[in-house]
Amino acid sequence: MNKPKNQILIVDDEPDIREVLELTLGRMNLETRSASNIEEARHLLADFKFDLCLTDMRLPDGNGIELVRYIQERHPSLPVAVITAFGNMETAVAALKAGAFDFVSKPLDLNDLRNIVRSALRVGQVTAVKSTAGINIESAEPVTGARRMLGESGVIQKVRTMIERLARGQAPVYIAGESGTGKELAARLIHELGPRANNPFIPVNCGAIPENLMESEFFGHKKGSFTGAITDKEGLFKAADGGTLFLDEVGDLPLSMQVKLLRAIQEKCVRPVGAQNEIKVDVRILSATHKNLHDLAAQGKFRQDLYYRLNVIELVIPPLRERVEDIPLLAEALCRKLSENMAMKTPQLTADTQDALKSYAFAGNVRELENILERALTLCNGTEITAQDLQLQIAVDNDEETVMGGKESLDDYLERLERSTIQKALAQTHQNKTAAAKLLGISFRALRYKLEKLGIE
Repeated sequence: MNKPKNQILIVDDEPDIREVLELTLGRMNLETRSASNIEEARHLLADFKFDLCLTDMRLPDGNGIELVRYIQERHPSLPVAVITAFGNMETAVAALKAGAFDFVSKPLDLNDLRNIVRSALRVGQVTAVKSTAGINIESAEPVTGARRMLGESGVIQKVRTMIERLARGQAPVYIAGESGTGKELAARLIHELGPRANNPFIPVNCGAIPENLMESEFFGHKKGSFTGAITDKEGLFKAADGGTLFLDEVGDLPLSMQVKLLRAIQEKCVRPVGAQNEIKVDVRILSATHKNLHDLAAQGKFRQDLYYRLNVIELVIPPLRERVEDIPLLAEALCRKLSENMAMKTPQLTADTQDALKSYAFAGNVRELENILERALTLCNGTEITAQDLQLQIAVDNDEETVMGGKESLDDYLERLERSTIQKALAQTHQNKTAAAKLLGISFRALRYKLEKLGIE
């Protein structure tokens, strides 16, 4: 039996546009039905099941955003792509905020149109996503999908629901949250649960790229375009073509680069340094920063037009202190992962240990929890982690000025403490690593892992 053709609803009051769309989609082996206004579209939606709706923004009895909202309410699983006037980014952004899957501008670029249609049709076909991290504590089965964002609190359940909804569209998403809350994990899940899952996910820390190399890193360069350009380079946008580009710490971008990034996002093309022609790119943009981007825009440190282009939809990842009930589950999962990395049996977390963790402030959120547990695994007796092994009070009281005063980052402090503990054990055992591992209550292989990580000879 032949597979049924996908059904596409076209809504446009211009017969010529409808004809172009019908011909283009027909050549893609898709079946179409057309309406010239919102009222006709509603009747067709009531009578037929569609896989995608393509609608113009300007219609005789309303606008495309009204239809987007109507479909969101009555047919929430139906993706809608809107056709906007050339250069009207405000309208396109408004449509994306209303729930549109994506947009295409007039005059129609048929290649862009085909890409949007293919992506929209893949939305309904995306099924289970392979897990790369996370464990279900009760069943020890791999955690898949949005459940990789571990926790059972109300706030994290809302985050997972939002991630699943955002994965269905192509709108730029701004992920807000403190350092260590899991913003990159959220970005990866949005990518992996969506139609771009089989294409690249390219994360980039905007604060880690030297300003003089930023344009080359993002857009690529041609051989000989500047000193040191000994070969052609494709750049991050091209590397993410067909997939997702995650701009972490986007608030660190210099203003000069913000202008070029805005144009690349709006025009969906980039010009490598030294190149004569632009290159088309199909990239979904996700961004994040621990800074308050709205305040930076208000202060003139971040372009408002870029802010509104990136922040079409905002996803807020809550700090750990706002989901205390999730801490035991997270701690168990992290202990399991860290123990596996250190080739040791997973120790139990005592009741006192769990209570101590739940009462701790966690300025560094999940990342700090992981660092604390990694240190505790080094100090514990191998069968259980006690509250004393966590050394939470020591970390706050004995060195409060250093850690909390900003003279030393939390990660650096924890690494220094771990290094000191291991070096003391080695000194006590006269550099006998086997004996030191036994003294620390960990396997020789776990100690060797630590020594390599910390660069201790």
